[in-house]
Amino acid sequence: MQAREHTPVLASSFIDALLTDPDGHYVDATFGRGGHARMLLERLSEKAHLLALDRDPQAIETANVLAAEDARFRIIHSDFAGLEHAISESGESDICGIGFDLGVSSPQLDQAERGFSFKHNGPLDMRMNPEAEYPVSERLKKVSEKELTGIIRSFGDERFAARIARAILKAVQNNALNTTHELENICFHAVPPKTRHGSTHPATRTFQALRIWVNDEYGQIDTAIKAAMHCLAPLGRLAVISFHSGEDRRIRDLIEAEVNPCACPREFPMCICGKTPSMRWVQKKPIRASEAELEENPRSRSAMLRVAERLPEPAL
Repeated sequence: MQAREHTPVLASSFIDALLTDPDGHYVDATFGRGGHARMLLERLSEKAHLLALDRDPQAIETANVLAAEDARFRIIHSDFAGLEHAISESGESDICGIGFDLGVSSPQLDQAERGFSFKHNGPLDMRMNPEAEYPVSERLKKVSEKELTGIIRSFGDERFAARIARAILKAVQNNALNTTHELENICFHAVPPKTRHGSTHPATRTFQALRIWVNDEYGQIDTAIKAAMHCLAPLGRLAVISFHSGEDRRIRDLIEAEVNPCACPREFPMCICGKTPSMRWVQKKPIRASEAELEENPRSRSAMLRVAERLPEPAL
């Protein structure tokens, strides 16, 4: 099946939030298929630079084409946890903006061999970088029921996590779990019958949880967001698009820790810990897609954009 063209979500809001200086240096930490990067380049001057990262080899192929066309653009094959090293390696400085789109791209979802979606039958893989470590089918052979239940519950907000984990590991033991359709079927029959035909497919949250687990997405987010805030120039912007509540809470809390770092007890009349803010919120309440965008791109329904800015260095 031919992959759909990827339409970036919240594109205008994302670029408007990120762009503060048309002559500046920017980082797209999640190039994907380049939708946001191309839009940003259209609004940047000839003096500007845009560095991008991605760990998906297919994304790198697309980015290399763009790099050959536009001298302002450079791509580095790296996950976004390697952000600080990539910026150092590139020689970029005075970073005006760093953007993240944490979603899986439409082409990735549509490629059955990547194993991200149960809409197309394929091997149970789910790796963002197919050259890295083990597919989820192999990881499931080495996980306990207790651990898998925790993964599905915490990464997928799945209330039937224990039932699903038990059914998955039973299938693994019987060598009956190798494809996305087999996993979909297991999830469907593991939940109570009355919950199987709701607005959300019973396998959705489990697929999400296993993808997050096999790619260490939360660990990557923690490392990358902290690095991004550190690498920004004063008044530089951080813009992050997330797609589910677990991601969004993590982004919010990581930024909030820099906006309000004081560790003093609430009853203290004044701060004595000496911790001072390094960031401020530009958009704490998430920006969501307009009705017009939802009609054009239903995938944007779950997208949430938060924006923060690095504070100027305190005067000596």
